[in-house]
Amino acid sequence: MKKILIIRFSSIGDIVLTTPVIRCIKEQKLNIEIHYLTKKGFKGILEHNPYITKIHTIENDVKEISAELKNEKFDFVIDLHNNIRSMQVKKIIGKQTSVFKKLNFKKWILVNFKINKMPAVHIVDRYMKTVEQLGVKNDNKGLDYFIPEKDNILIASLPHTHQNGYIGFVIGAKHFTKQLPTEKIISICKKLNQPIVLLGSKDDAIRASIIENAVGSNIFNACGKYNLNQSASVIEQSKKIISHDTGLMHIAVAFKKEIVSVWGNTVPAFGFAPYLPNSKSKIVEVQNLSCRPCSKIGYDKCPRGHFKCMEEIDESEIVG
Repeated sequence: MKKILIIRFSSIGDIVLTTPVIRCIKEQKLNIEIHYLTKKGFKGILEHNPYITKIHTIENDVKEISAELKNEKFDFVIDLHNNIRSMQVKKIIGKQTSVFKKLNFKKWILVNFKINKMPAVHIVDRYMKTVEQLGVKNDNKGLDYFIPEKDNILIASLPHTHQNGYIGFVIGAKHFTKQLPTEKIISICKKLNQPIVLLGSKDDAIRASIIENAVGSNIFNACGKYNLNQSASVIEQSKKIISHDTGLMHIAVAFKKEIVSVWGNTVPAFGFAPYLPNSKSKIVEVQNLSCRPCSKIGYDKCPRGHFKCMEEIDESEIVG
């Protein structure tokens, strides 16, 4: 076996969570080429990973690269996405495959009946099951994230107030029900009374400005100012990270940062808690809510209208 294709199309966190599979194959099977197929928008997460030989990307349809994939003559395919697109890829390649087993029905049971049948196994360890037949084992070194030199952020480029250390606060998330309310973030930042860098996308910039104006000079609003690798550099140099259940949280885990991960409508039982985290890290959530989890992903608003899973978060657990 000389050439392997790994498939994971999205998203930031999910792709970062596949990095132990990449590393363990390469380090334990030295002469194997590892290729990775993902969506074009996520290529930057992987293009500086030294364990990957080549990255293949699509915009929307696998037909875009069907000829390219056939010409590679892969020996084996590791499908870590297990959806219609990845099935199409496997049909195009026509080689032996190992497929990540999804637990959608058990997640549905947990969401709809609040009965937890999920195995107490992190998704990384479930990903690693797909390579056992290759004789590859988990090295338990955790996640990887590689920042190119050009995207390293110099501490001297930050405000003078933040050059002697800061806390990174990831204020965004893909869905509203994964995010602390703005007023609660303001209250937490005031209680921290330390230099804080707000991290997020351009979509979070307006909310970040509200937080900045309310808290004052302790805040540096970096939302939308940096690309993903630059945000990762800010995370790597932070003293601590406060984050919702989102991709930047997993990047922080890769750098072994102390993390306070805050959970709203989703739950760690889905298998996406920080993987092999820094020993000082902790999970903050509202326990024993009858409506939680209300989704395996998230909503644009609380379906019950009260948003207790975030409104009732104990701020002292985050600050302390």
